[in-house]
Amino acid sequence: MEQIVEWTRYLAKNFWNTYTISLLLGTGLLLTILTKGIQFRKMGTALKLMMKGALRKDMSAEEPGDISPFQALTTALSATVGNGNIAGVATSIVLGGPGGPFWMWITALVGMATKYSEGMLGVKYRHIAEDGSMAGGPMYYIKDGFQEINYLKRLGAPLAGIFAVCGVWSALFGTANMMQSNSMALAFNSQFGIPFWLTGITITTLTGMVIIGGIKRIVAVAEKLVPFMVILYVGGALFILIINIEKIPSALLLIIKSAFTYQAPIGGFSGHAVMQSIRNGVNRGLLSNESGLGSAPIAHGAAKTKDPIRQGLIAMTGTFIDTIIVCSMTALVIIVTQSFTKIDPATGKTLTSTALTAEAFNSSIPYLGGFIISFGSFLFGLSTLIAWCYYGEQCLEYIFGIKITKYYRILFIILCFTGSILQGEKLNIVWDFGVVSLGVMAIPNLIGLIGLSNN
Repeated sequence: MEQIVEWTRYLAKNFWNTYTISLLLGTGLLLTILTKGIQFRKMGTALKLMMKGALRKDMSAEEPGDISPFQALTTALSATVGNGNIAGVATSIVLGGPGGPFWMWITALVGMATKYSEGMLGVKYRHIAEDGSMAGGPMYYIKDGFQEINYLKRLGAPLAGIFAVCGVWSALFGTANMMQSNSMALAFNSQFGIPFWLTGITITTLTGMVIIGGIKRIVAVAEKLVPFMVILYVGGALFILIINIEKIPSALLLIIKSAFTYQAPIGGFSGHAVMQSIRNGVNRGLLSNESGLGSAPIAHGAAKTKDPIRQGLIAMTGTFIDTIIVCSMTALVIIVTQSFTKIDPATGKTLTSTALTAEAFNSSIPYLGGFIISFGSFLFGLSTLIAWCYYGEQCLEYIFGIKITKYYRILFIILCFTGSILQGEKLNIVWDFGVVSLGVMAIPNLIGLIGLSNN
């Protein structure tokens, strides 16, 4: 077991090297240039389109597709606004210092152009599936898009296949399933002493009830769940920031300063080099907003629309909401309360993950803060589970067809429960392998986006 732990830890540590980070950020920069900074020019328009959908004022009902453009966004947000916003941000600060959030912001800023491109291509190259539903995503735009470019024709099918396989793996064994259920169980156990197995049964039951109804039931739940959980979490964070308003300027200065310099040893962790801060900020940013990962265009490909550009703009708002708003709230709360310097009495080590964010909220809102994190972790995790089950299912359908999906759903639920009861070294394996699987999944998608950048 120790050898497996060391191997996965080594893999996670070294996978996110200069080359992987350069590919992710470089693709975002390239698309930012080619779209003439669409995330800056058109963010106002994108937010207006999003609000029209939220208020049910969009005129997409008669257009081809399965779900409304706003439902596609909330489904994508269900996957992105997950425990990465609670646990991932905290882990980024602990591992990379207070400068980690800065690199999450940079990832998000260039990632908005990436997300726009993904959403647009997801609609442009979508297919009608065996059951008559719309099917979109990187596996389709890589395969079909590369067929239009002579020197890329042979690469299309293999890259699309690699993406689909990695998508299934991430949905079943990676951050999208077992990590989410574990974070949810950990939050309730640490705050209320609820046994891991009991939370696991609750999670698997609720998840099963939703995913059995397919995309229609998933979007019906996501459309109501996402706005509620974001308002609940952001509302609690805003309250803490308001009562600590005088500390916000120094917190922002610390984030920026730490992003480019060594962080001096504080509390229970040692200083980290700039590269460590960048590495953790970028990979946690990808884990959080999924820009460049290729998951969101699977949801946006099902939208009722004839206009790929319009859907691309709506897709872009997902990264803004997830990282610029929600992740920023988490980071600022942790830093203004100085919770990242506190030691866990049980282990003698610095607090991390969900426990660190819970401590930050509890320090300013006793009892209620812990409830917000526990309940928020549960809702965030549940929304991620149901959305990623759909993503994995679509990837599996691309490989094997529709008949195998019922067995996939059963396996998904079994692994969901397994993740909720994992502890110790086995849990570390899930986290490390999850981070690597996201990166492996992103690479063929990023190559596809670069290859199709003239679109």
